Amino acid sequence: MKPHHRLLDLLPPIVQAPMAGAQNHRLAASVCEAGGLGSLPAAMLSLADLHSELQALQQATAHPYNVNFFCHAQPAPDAAREQAWQRALAPYFRELGLDPETIPKGPGRMPFSAETADVLAPFRPAVVSFHFGLPSPELVARVKSWGSLILSSATTVTEALWLQANGADAIIAQGLEAGGHRGMFLTDELSTQLGTFALLPQIVQAVQLPVMAAGGIGGASGIAAAKALGAAGVQIGTAYLCSREATTSAVHRSALQSPAAQHTALTTLFSGRPARGIVNRLMRELGPLNAAAPAFPLATAAIAPLRAAAEAAGSSDFTPLWSGQNASGCRDLPAADITREFLQAWHSD
Repeated sequence: MKPHHRLLDLLPPIVQAPMAGAQNHRLAASVCEAGGLGSLPAAMLSLADLHSELQALQQATAHPYNVNFFCHAQPAPDAAREQAWQRALAPYFRELGLDPETIPKGPGRMPFSAETADVLAPFRPAVVSFHFGLPSPELVARVKSWGSLILSSATTVTEALWLQANGADAIIAQGLEAGGHRGMFLTDELSTQLGTFALLPQIVQAVQLPVMAAGGIGGASGIAAAKALGAAGVQIGTAYLCSREATTSAVHRSALQSPAAQHTALTTLFSGRPARGIVNRLMRELGPLNAAAPAFPLATAAIAPLRAAAEAAGSSDFTPLWSGQNASGCRDLPAADITREFLQAWHSD
């Protein structure tokens, strides 16, 4: 029998997955107000934007919320690889009449840092979650000093054990079905990645911490299955992408609600790390795991002008259409209604 954990008393069993680029504080607040744990994705926010989003979230809800960060190591720029990447994309720049000089500079996604912690500290969020492992022990200790609980994603049993040993309070078992970036951090070998309902019971058995299930869960049956396999809760993302409060683009919403959503793949093209999205033209033509893509997060910059020009013309050819393997729950409803349905499903037995 596992020791009782205070997380089970403090947090709801339904966690809205943080989805950078498809939401802001409004979605997180709506989920919190309905009784779930809303999440604010912060990996793509500047320090000033993070502060303003946290202020807005705190004004919108008095309930506990989660703030999510990436904790990757920034890669050294590789000029040769960058040139190879720009050569691979050159035909698309010509097709759209774009100048490669319009490629923005900078990494786009920054890891959690002491400066980030300075912004976060006054807000003392109930939960701080991480993707790609955990930050330094000093930063983990600082987050815990506010009374915040720490969640992080594991894609293997080995990663779950590492998280338990290094300060996580709960673990998100991220199955291969999940949309967006794989949380893998101890390996880059995709053959180690398991489906949710193979991974979940193995992690539950291996660790003493509460485990949340993530990946391919879009409704009552998936929630019931996760609970039966020992999950302390579920993290759900894709089912919120078409909610009223999501900032999901028109082309992304359209893809999610079309037959195209039945065909997803892991791709490194949009960021440099494997992430699951709906297959589109860029993935088909370059191959979803093209070795020319620069290391995470440097691949994003060269895609940005192509994406902007194509989306302006109503095309999703160069858009990261993040989606899990189960988009059947994507509905145009208030996020609060979706959350209440999920909570009812969790408590129904």
